[in-house]
Amino acid sequence: MGRAGLLADAALIFKKDLRIERSSKVVTVQVLPFAVMTLILFGFGISPDARVLLGSEESRTVLAQVTPGLIFIAVLFSALLALGRSFGVESSDGTLDGLRLAGLDPAGIFLGKAAAVMVQLAMVSAVVTGGAFLLFSVDVGWSPSRAVLLVTTVGAATTGIAAAGTLYGALAAGLRVRDTLVPLLVIPVLAPVLLGAGQAADAALFGAVADGWPWVGALALFALVYVGVGILSFESLLEDA
Repeated sequence: MGRAGLLADAALIFKKDLRIERSSKVVTVQVLPFAVMTLILFGFGISPDARVLLGSEESRTVLAQVTPGLIFIAVLFSALLALGRSFGVESSDGTLDGLRLAGLDPAGIFLGKAAAVMVQLAMVSAVVTGGAFLLFSVDVGWSPSRAVLLVTTVGAATTGIAAAGTLYGALAAGLRVRDTLVPLLVIPVLAPVLLGAGQAADAALFGAVADGWPWVGALALFALVYVGVGILSFESLLEDA
């Protein structure tokens, strides 16, 4: 199948998954509240009065200092819920078998599902970031370059999380222990994403913008690798699901 057919299949799966989400509202009703509660619990666990000294006269609260990492931890936990539901529904009602029998390109199925997860995670990331700024009183001297770096970081990180999560979600789709196996598979693999995204976001919010772009490059490379692996291997994963 040519590139046009692959993209058409990807668009079909993308629309299907978003249509399912629009009717079920799982992300809106379950995933988003879970992400916000995760932030609130972190806020309870870290003293709001504790401060980090930045210089002789300047300081920042510990909560504000760790905000970049907390944002992506909340996004990762939310991704596990979204991924579990994405493959849980299709495994239980035989949708994956139907997709195979329909003759859709497996690479297109992978790209469509990963793109749908990425869009959902981008929405979660926007809410989590806004909530973190509000709850933790993060004071940022915004500039266009900082905003561009932060948005690019979120885009690269969510792409990597969606690609790797879709790949491992398909790997565990046919197993009864899927709900517990997916986190065990995904979290160690996504540790580099948490590291890179946290460092890039820290540079966007508090540090030198130029220091964040190498981390964004690493995130983009990670995402590219998993997108490539998913395109090449998704057919065999579907056969085993």
